[in-house]
Amino acid sequence: MATVILVRHGRTTANASGLLAGRAVGVSLDQIGWDQAALTGDRLAAVPVVGVVSSPLERCQQTAQLILDRQPGTPPSLVDPNLTECDYGQWQGRMLSDLATEDLWSVVQSQPSAVTFPDGESMAAMQARSVAAIRGHDAAFEAEHGPGAVWVAVSHGDIIKSILADALGMHLDLFQRINVGPSSVSIVRYGTGRPSVYATNTDGGDLSWLSNSSISGDAPVGGGAGQQAPRTPIA
Repeated sequence: MATVILVRHGRTTANASGLLAGRAVGVSLDQIGWDQAALTGDRLAAVPVVGVVSSPLERCQQTAQLILDRQPGTPPSLVDPNLTECDYGQWQGRMLSDLATEDLWSVVQSQPSAVTFPDGESMAAMQARSVAAIRGHDAAFEAEHGPGAVWVAVSHGDIIKSILADALGMHLDLFQRINVGPSSVSIVRYGTGRPSVYATNTDGGDLSWLSNSSISGDAPVGGGAGQQAPRTPIA
């Protein structure tokens, strides 16, 4: 079975100022975001990925390029509009501190499945399109490159949270329990019986074990032995 590495874009100028950027154009990584994305690219350099699929928004494409620049080969780069940010409608471009005073804010926190943003998208539709896109790309990469294929999807916080909620078998109303930080790495394998979530919201650590294509799709009873720890020099 293939493996998808879900990467959120690095921090942006909007993130730093508390602005809900949504689908606004021209929202770029700030210097911290560039550094975060470069570090993620360094972590993934040990993993030969077969492709990188990105949201069309600038911040995601910048993050994707830093990952591609550090790959030993030249994996194909694709853009998928179905991985773009949620359409927040009238909420786009407003400060989060102001939005927190809206009646809809509490529904977003407690019952996101019931939320449709004013003149925008429902959160249920956001999850449906993004999960379908991830599962479709995953099946295509596995069909082309085999069950050991590893690929990267670069997207947005709420998008990745909704994908992880689906993989974990969680109702969308529980997805606010999941955290996905800027440039974080989460890892999902879609098996024939069920998805397996190998990591969520990581910003450090060795990922070279992802090159091992012999990992079983069955869950080890008792938890198993885990992945081999990276070698560290002895002082």
